[in-house]
Amino acid sequence: MNNEALRLSLQEKLDAEKTVIERRKLGQFSTPSTLADEIVSFGVALLPGKTVRFIDPAFGTGAFYSALLGRVEPSKLESAKGIEIDRHYADPAKELWAGTPIRIETGDFTALSPENGYNLVICNPPYVRHHLIDDKERIRDRTKRFSGIALSGLAGLYCHFLLQSVQWMEPDGVAGWLIPSEFMDVGYGKKVKDFLLNKVELLQIHRYDPNNVQFDDAMVSSAVVLFRNRMPKAHATVKFSYGGCLSSPDSAKEISTCELRKETKWTRFPLQCARKQTEVTAVLGDYFIVKRGIATGNNNFFILKKSKLEELDLPREVFRPVLPNSRYLNIDEIFADEDGNPKLESELFLLDCPLPECEVQKKYPKLWDYLLTGKDSVANGYLCKSRKYWYCQERREAPLFLCTYMGREKSSGQAFRFILNHSDATVTNCYLALYPKGIMKEFLQEYPDMRKTVQNIMNRIDPQHFVDEGRVYGGGLRKIEPAELMSVPVHEIETVLCHFRS
Repeated sequence: MNNEALRLSLQEKLDAEKTVIERRKLGQFSTPSTLADEIVSFGVALLPGKTVRFIDPAFGTGAFYSALLGRVEPSKLESAKGIEIDRHYADPAKELWAGTPIRIETGDFTALSPENGYNLVICNPPYVRHHLIDDKERIRDRTKRFSGIALSGLAGLYCHFLLQSVQWMEPDGVAGWLIPSEFMDVGYGKKVKDFLLNKVELLQIHRYDPNNVQFDDAMVSSAVVLFRNRMPKAHATVKFSYGGCLSSPDSAKEISTCELRKETKWTRFPLQCARKQTEVTAVLGDYFIVKRGIATGNNNFFILKKSKLEELDLPREVFRPVLPNSRYLNIDEIFADEDGNPKLESELFLLDCPLPECEVQKKYPKLWDYLLTGKDSVANGYLCKSRKYWYCQERREAPLFLCTYMGREKSSGQAFRFILNHSDATVTNCYLALYPKGIMKEFLQEYPDMRKTVQNIMNRIDPQHFVDEGRVYGGGLRKIEPAELMSVPVHEIETVLCHFRS
């Protein structure tokens, strides 16, 4: 059995010894062999005739190193190093690769002293979201010190790995990073893009077709970012490619760095042209305030069925009606009963009590008993522990319109749908809440019968507009944030409002 076959067998064994939740906490998603070989061969080709000094800052069992051994002659491999934070993978990897020219160090890449001099960095860094990063402030300070870039507190750990890596590289060294493509569109990604445009020479970004998920255990849309460790030229271009593989993409185009500096969403490239900066049109944000629904911190604890309220004899006055998850709402118009509750098969209510614990205990003893069941668990969650009272929700009034937050394309090409809400029910963060403002608010107050017309107009918006403004994840899952939804063009509304204005 060759080294790669042994490595794959070891990887499967080690992964099976951990739960998916444990691996996700550390962002451990192993790189498929074909993908590792593709990235390594591309990186090696950018160092023609040079001996290779290789480093992988998130080594795992060594997928990239295994590919490197198959692509570089022994005489051309001057040195190799792997860094792995988890002994569960590091110790077996040391045994696997004993006798080959690599040093594997067990440690945290974001805490080790840099060893300048590597000319090939290839890495699939840990995909850990910002709220799960331990010692975040230390890591952010180090990233700024190493790269000169102050990353947003919302940046994932992979962003810090990327920016800190330059301190380990020699001038003109090459880096290839397999990372989520979301940095190309999201707010925190702006600083990452600033780094790629101004601190290094960005060579290519290849985005894999999100319908072809690269990782079996992670729903991310993947991209490969390639750069050299040198200052960029004044009038440079960057190759953007999409689909297929690095060496044979389905589509590719050279984009000027000048154009990239103006464009907020890089996933437009290479399939679309940059948005015309002079283009002016009506957008949803002209007529609606858009907010994300409530993030409860634990839906199973805070959202109860009506039957459960009655069973536990909980006080109805500290619960608000709330709509079910969008997966369970298969209608596009929600009607209300005489109390304002939605007429749905399953009636759900959200716990939302503004009283301190001492008053809850005194005024609502049955509610206090229920809160005690979550005090040592739910109350210590990321969101709950940051609130004044861990069981008191953020304010979010019942929206007139809602938009699904995530979705996959239907036969119509649309991934999102707009729902008309006549009830007093609020919504959780699987929806975006739309509140009419300005002339739209006046219009619907005077002509309430036109609500359905406005809803139909929004459901007829060209699906491409959502593609342009939103983002996409593995498996073709689409997502749109409040600010992105407010930027979606909506031409027809102007026609409806024309008569009202006159």
